Amino acid sequence: MGLMEGKTALVFGLANDKSIAWGITQAFHREGAKIGISYAGEMLEKRVRPLAAEVGADFVEQCDVSSDEQIAAVAEKAKKHFGQVDVIVHSIGFANKDELQGNFYDTSRAGFHLAMDISVFSFVALAKAFQPIMRRGGALLTLTYYGSVKVAPNYNMMGVAKAALEASTRYLARDFGPQGIRVNAISAGPVRTLAAMGVSGFRDMHRNFAEMAPMRENITIEDCGNAAVYLCSDMSAHVTGEIHYVDSGFNVMAMPEPDQFKDKE
Repeated sequence: MGLMEGKTALVFGLANDKSIAWGITQAFHREGAKIGISYAGEMLEKRVRPLAAEVGADFVEQCDVSSDEQIAAVAEKAKKHFGQVDVIVHSIGFANKDELQGNFYDTSRAGFHLAMDISVFSFVALAKAFQPIMRRGGALLTLTYYGSVKVAPNYNMMGVAKAALEASTRYLARDFGPQGIRVNAISAGPVRTLAAMGVSGFRDMHRNFAEMAPMRENITIEDCGNAAVYLCSDMSAHVTGEIHYVDSGFNVMAMPEPDQFKDKE
């Protein structure tokens, strides 16, 4: 009997088999959940459909989350297909590449609006659209990063967007609490996803991460998947409004260990 047996989970934002969303999807499937998948555009369909087949997902829908009409259409299709839904996973974030390098003050007005719309408001919009068909005891889950609370070089606009996403998580937790639905976020360490590779200097960040993290290891999409099972199953029945770090302890460190400075002397 899996930890998510009898639950229906919709995963938004699956891009390929390197996605954190894929690690979550696989973990949910392993634990017995019925899976539905949404992807961002036609370019990704050829990658997503074979992955959906691997987990037996027969609900696979394209959704542009900048469109309220498309979100509403997917919610209506989900209602007809599943009846009710237990889990919504929001694995979506976007900023123009120009906003992910140089100085934050060079962020354009249009770029700011775009990043906030796709990376933050989409979570709120999905929560609103699916609220009527969410089953009591369900969960909403989003993905964030430590650049929301500390400055990460070149993360810039995405750091500000993730900070807003984390605040949205707390406010949604308050809204959905009376319905018995929990809202949480996973703050993952750097993973070589399609989105992460768009951040200037990411390869160096990924390489240095394990040197500073207490566990001296990088994380995997499987680590995030296991954390998601906890946060979306009955194992975390009264956990809501939390930012759950899956980062080998990186977030507790103020600076590198003293012996790491010696190599640079």
